[in-house]
Formats: sequence, C-alpha cells, structure tokens
Amino acid sequence: MLVAETYVGHRDEAAVADELTATEAVHRVVLTDTERQRSRVRTETADGTDLGIVVARELADGDVLRTEDGGLVVVDLVAIEALVVDLAGTDAPATAAVAFGHAVGNRHWEMAVRGTAVLFPVADDRERMARFVRAEAPDGATLDDERVPPTTFDDGGPDHSHGPSLGDDGAHADGSHLRLTEDGTVGDEGER
Repeated sequence: MLVAETYVGHRDEAAVADELTATEAVHRVVLTDTERQRSRVRTETADGTDLGIVVARELADGDVLRTEDGGLVVVDLVAIEALVVDLAGTDAPATAAVAFGHAVGNRHWEMAVRGTAVLFPVADDRERMARFVRAEAPDGATLDDERVPPTTFDDGGPDHSHGPSLGDDGAHADGSHLRLTEDGTVGDEGER
C-alpha cells in the first residue's frame, strides 16, 4: 500500500504547481467530506492504487500530499449540493434582511456568503429547505442549486454559541445594553 503522510501545500501555490509538473508519480484521490476530516484514511487513487493517508489536518480540495516514495497525491473533494439564495434582486428594507437572517439562523444551518448570495448545504430534504427559504426570503430573492466543495462552508457560518458576549440579563460584559433608537438604528444604553 502506498502511504501519503506529508502535507506539501495547495496545487495553486507556485512552488507546489512547479513540483507537480516536475514529478513523474502524481496520483489523484477523491475524498468525501467525512474522509477529508479524518487523520487516517484508507482509500484508492483514481488509477486503482491502494492508498493510506496519514495527516493531522483536514484536507481541502487541491491539497497536495507526498508519499513515502517521493510521489505526490492531489486531493479532490466530492462536491456537495448547495441551495443558493441570491439577494441581488431584492429591494427590501434592512428589516426584511434581518428577519430572513433570524429565521434561517434559528435553523442553525451551515452557510457561506459569496457576494450577494447566501449558500446553504443541502443536508435535509432539498424541497423542504427551498419552501422554507422561499417563505422567509425578501421579495426578489432567487433560489438556485450549485455543486460546491464542502470546504465552502468551513469558517463561513455564524457562531451559534450565544456565548459570553451577553450575560443572563442581556447585558454585555461591560454592563451596557443595546437598544433600538427612534430612528431605527442600534444604540448603546451604557451602564445600568
């Protein structure tokens, strides 16, 4: 079995691209989202070679690993379906965007933002997700489907911790409270 245990870099980096061009033994492997997160994976390359991957990191689409015999392995990830909500065509007030964000946030869905579009991985029934989004999205928003690498949603989602920024009484650590002002902006009440 061939073993890849050294992370080299990403295929888009100039030095890594040069090394890929100069190396005779370049293998390709396709990993699922679950496999890319494991530190040890036994799989098969595109040409059928038995391969063990032993790296202490999550792998991304385009990562390059070195095998013990000096060859290279290029990692491709299986794309996942994403529901894309494009808000470019909306002429909705900020309150509609806040209401949409609140409704979707209550679902605790992973998400990524790309320009005027919000992407959600389809982890549930796609039609059920689309019905919910259509009902909550501001008028003029469009829905589409796209296949994206699972890493699209890495570090792109909201923090659901509801953690230490607010105390039990709704106060920030400094004792201040946020309030909605008469002109519709958010203000700070200061200490109570």
